[in-house]
Amino acid sequence: MKFLRYGEPGEEKPGLLDKNGRVRDLSNKIKDLSGDVLSPSRLAALCQIDTESLPIVEGAIRYGPPVGDVGKIIAVGLNYADHASETGNPIPSEPVLFSKSITALSGPNDDVVLPKDSKKGDWEVELAIIVGEKAKYIQETDAGNYIAGFAVANDVSERAFQIERGGQWIKGKSFDSSCPLGPWLVTKEEVGDTQNLGIWLEINGKRFQNGNTRTMIFNVNYIMSYISCFMTLMPGDVIITGTPPGVGLGQNPPVFLKDGDKMRLGIEGLGEQSQSVISYPD
Repeated sequence: MKFLRYGEPGEEKPGLLDKNGRVRDLSNKIKDLSGDVLSPSRLAALCQIDTESLPIVEGAIRYGPPVGDVGKIIAVGLNYADHASETGNPIPSEPVLFSKSITALSGPNDDVVLPKDSKKGDWEVELAIIVGEKAKYIQETDAGNYIAGFAVANDVSERAFQIERGGQWIKGKSFDSSCPLGPWLVTKEEVGDTQNLGIWLEINGKRFQNGNTRTMIFNVNYIMSYISCFMTLMPGDVIITGTPPGVGLGQNPPVFLKDGDKMRLGIEGLGEQSQSVISYPD
């Protein structure tokens, strides 16, 4: 099942996508796609609803992030060997973790506003894990029991802030609108094999990233288990799992985002995003 949230920022309502691609409202069933609603058992029960009985949402629709009340965003860096190589980094022996601010979250088709004094804006299409159950010291073999589903994420970055300003990567990863998420939360049963999904990104119609999740160094279940050894994961937490090669920093010469650029990206079975890039207003 494909779950979603629609409406203006801060006023999103829960919904789902029916078999004919129409948005159906879930407001009379749940308050939001957050908290306990994200447990695999609760989502399984929602999947049994007769979708034809739900109201159709008419007119133009803005998709918000497909999960509400996100507590934290944890990211895995350099999780594709060929991406590590293009950025001049060694293949990590353990997952490289960093975080993005909650205020970075935005809808999948919202504008991306580059931060003030941005010089090296960049793109990264990523598979996102949506946590569904509280997870602490979990085993890799049990990790699937703690996952609500998956989504598309764009880990938009400001490389100068990330690399040249000292300290940790979070500086270049947390500006407002730097984590478009969605359009859907797709349940793991519908996704199937998360380690064999096509993943791609285009800038102004030119494809820069064209990979597959099978080339991830650390797989989804390992990532869940690994992170749970360092912090407690809560329902609604988002984990973005790394990007394949083709980022702007890895081009020769490097290519960075500028005002007016159009980003389009997607993952097989998880939908697409489309964003316009805007410079920070003077």
